[in-house]
Amino acid sequence: MPKKIENKTENLEREYVIPIRKKNKAAPRYKKTNKAIKIIREFLVKHMKIRDRDLNKVKIDRYLNEAIWFRGIKRPPHKIKIKAVKDKDIIRAELVDIPEKLKFKKLREEKRERKALEVAETKKKVLEKTKEEQEPEKESEKRKEEKEKKAAVIEAGKEMEKQASKKAKHETGGKMKQPKHQQRKALEK
Repeated sequence: MPKKIENKTENLEREYVIPIRKKNKAAPRYKKTNKAIKIIREFLVKHMKIRDRDLNKVKIDRYLNEAIWFRGIKRPPHKIKIKAVKDKDIIRAELVDIPEKLKFKKLREEKRERKALEVAETKKKVLEKTKEEQEPEKESEKRKEEKEKKAAVIEAGKEMEKQASKKAKHETGGKMKQPKHQQRKALEK
């Protein structure tokens, strides 16, 4: 008997034009864009050969999502061009032709990410420099801490002496305080 040879393609890339209109006709108007997203997922699962047909294994790019939702919930596009990349069992769907409005948005977000990375790197460098400078200061800080501990111990000792003297004073008895006004007999019980 011949053995089955499994063809495992790690990175499978394909471009599709997905027709949305035909299957979306049956959906009510207020659910059309939600249905369009589901249609895209089903299409990709079928054509990229996911065995268990799990729709959660399809990850839709945020720009693709924005392109579908651009005209609102009632009027999604009739067809859309997608680039699908399959890594192991997960499919990543991206928009092929990004509109001008989304291009600028994408560039702006990439610029923000680069700037954030630069800021993080500079903060790391500053922290490393301050750590190197703080090493001699740590020795003087240790001395200060030791002095503070000694002062705290002395203070705690004085506090304990006060408490002990109060306790001794109350144990000896002394005068019993009488109430200024005599209480009503009903309240005494």
